[in-house]
Amino acid sequence: MDRIVRAWVDGWVVSRGAAPPVLEPWGCTIDMGMDGHVTRHVFGATGEDVEEATVRKVAESVTGVGVWLKVFRDPTVVRGWLGEDWWIDPAPGCLMTLPLTAPAAEPAPPHGYRQRTWSRGGVTRTLLAAPDGSWAARGQVTPTGATAVADQIAASPAHRRKGLGSHVMRTLQRAAAEQGAETCVLAGTPDGRALYESLGWTMVAPLTSAKFTGPGVPQRPRAAAHG
Repeated sequence: MDRIVRAWVDGWVVSRGAAPPVLEPWGCTIDMGMDGHVTRHVFGATGEDVEEATVRKVAESVTGVGVWLKVFRDPTVVRGWLGEDWWIDPAPGCLMTLPLTAPAAEPAPPHGYRQRTWSRGGVTRTLLAAPDGSWAARGQVTPTGATAVADQIAASPAHRRKGLGSHVMRTLQRAAAEQGAETCVLAGTPDGRALYESLGWTMVAPLTSAKFTGPGVPQRPRAAAHG
């Protein structure tokens, strides 16, 4: 398995409280146990190394609704490998990395916002609350040795374009570096990619997310849900 993919998997399962990954010749299987997201199959290769025959074989073995595939190749390619029983997220995700430097001074939150950062169960979370006390932005990071996975980065639409996303990411990067991580990894959305690149993150591979819906289910578009 590609080392960046494996690093992402190892941190992601802790971040989301998922079952430990079961290694397969082509990648790994992760049990989530949620309605609509029972299990996910993550392929270990990236880019041109992803084999069509392998993706088809794994997809054809899926019979349960709510099983996901995570394939590190562009959706325009993967779409042709899957049947009509699969819904494919139209917004391609991206696997990204960032080399971590020595922790800088703790950044102050934007004026008027309250920040709370805490760690529990191996996951460090940070919250930004707006001046009126409402939710403004959040994120979390999970160090697993030399690497750390940033996850669930989000900001309220009412508070975007105010530097909150950058502040959250810098807080998480600092926390990961303080815990000994040398590299940070994430799987992001197209909307988040510009933010991450502005902070020095580099794209490793595109990410296709596909969900088995079963026969005869309309393939309705919905909001992207990467990670």
